[in-house]
Amino acid sequence: MCCLVLLPACRGKDKGPDIGALIADLKGADEEKKGKATLTLIRVGEPAVPALIEMLKSEDPRHRAMAATTCFGMGAKARAAAPALAEALADPEHEVRVGAAMAIESIGPEAAVAVPALIKALKDKDGLVRQRAAIALGAIGPAAEEAVAALVEASKWDPVRPAAEEALARIKAR
Repeated sequence: MCCLVLLPACRGKDKGPDIGALIADLKGADEEKKGKATLTLIRVGEPAVPALIEMLKSEDPRHRAMAATTCFGMGAKARAAAPALAEALADPEHEVRVGAAMAIESIGPEAAVAVPALIKALKDKDGLVRQRAAIALGAIGPAAEEAVAALVEASKWDPVRPAAEEALARIKAR
């Protein structure tokens, strides 16, 4: 009878979803599996971040974009990816740069390590990347103070002006 009492303790902890399998689904062609994998990885949170960081280094731009998008969905739980996302701001692919900026924005103040890369992204050839970089700097807030001069310069351009002005207000709000 005592063995039955101990049995649940012997089973060990649930290990949770298989992150490797979820990453494989994220890289696959099946859109339904990709969607489910993204949502599951977002729920898994921090334990999935190392695999997403690795995916940001993929040769396939679609994989890099999916990794950035998934980090965006995680918000602050993806904070360990901030340095890799900062590097992705220089990616040759537009979707990856936009996704990286959005992911940094969702991380917020804990992504302050990305400020120098975001400052560079304010000069990106693509207006959407510039705009998302300004929004991300605003989300970082006062920790992005070194970006003030670059934001003032960026605020002279459309479509960046509203985002840059909002970022300046958020950075200066203490």
